[in-house]
Amino acid sequence: MPRTSAPDSPAVPDEPGLTELSPGVSAFVQPDGGWCLNNAGVVTDGEATLLVDTAATERRARLLARRIAESGAPAPRTVVNTHHHGDHTYGNALFAPAATIVGHAACRSELLAAGHQLEAMWPENDFGDIVLTPPSLTYTDALTLYVGDIEARLIHPGVAHTRGDTVVWLPERRTVFTGDLIFNGGTPFLLMGSLAGSLRAVELLRSLAATTVVPGHGPVTGPEVYDTVEAYLRYVDALARRSHAAGLSPLEAATGADLGPFAELAESERLVANLHRAYAELAGGEPGAPLDVRAVFADMTTMNGGVPVACHA
Repeated sequence: MPRTSAPDSPAVPDEPGLTELSPGVSAFVQPDGGWCLNNAGVVTDGEATLLVDTAATERRARLLARRIAESGAPAPRTVVNTHHHGDHTYGNALFAPAATIVGHAACRSELLAAGHQLEAMWPENDFGDIVLTPPSLTYTDALTLYVGDIEARLIHPGVAHTRGDTVVWLPERRTVFTGDLIFNGGTPFLLMGSLAGSLRAVELLRSLAATTVVPGHGPVTGPEVYDTVEAYLRYVDALARRSHAAGLSPLEAATGADLGPFAELAESERLVANLHRAYAELAGGEPGAPLDVRAVFADMTTMNGGVPVACHA
């Protein structure tokens, strides 16, 4: 992907814009928030700009860059990746090397290990010219950045959605960018992380006492979203324990399950992926240890009525 801006690229359906959350702090929310349609964040004091996450495709990353320019903010000097998945990192190259890419150490290593994973999973999708650009500045536990006087605390919650998650917390604005620790309206996805770690991450997020929550996918919300995510995670935990003890496979457990109120969440087929992770943990597996992604996606296809899950970007 070229490192500089270019003429307008083809239009993106339902083109999102920046929604101001407080002076200098905005969210870039991509409807419908489904597979590959993540959120990003922009923090600026008018002199410098920090970008939280990029986008899955070249055209969407270019749209994000255009929206930042249209807002009057300078081009980002810093990009923070909340984790390694391509919908949050594939657009990094559009902003580097002018911007420093920052992330957890495991975000860098996992991105390099995953390679062009999204193209392999969705070869029919037009991702554009993607040059994998991992974080060049990494941390392990916490790191504080400043955009002028705006403090941005980067916090690693432990293995949760992935091994290399980052929470971006703006304490003076009571605003948190959660990455995919939180989905609003969508089903959480634990395949590359940890069920127990995700529950701990929700408690960490609660302890921040944010009033504005920018999830990894779905509309901006408040801390009430934590209750839904926690309830779902506890549902998965209970289902996994019962089904594992009964000798059921993750797919058998998922297809026979009553999702109850969680049936309203989009991407419900993720239940079987989450059970694969829960089963691995019940068997003593290390949080975040690699599972067979192709086999799990095949199970999600079965859960989805034989239709493979589709990238929405």
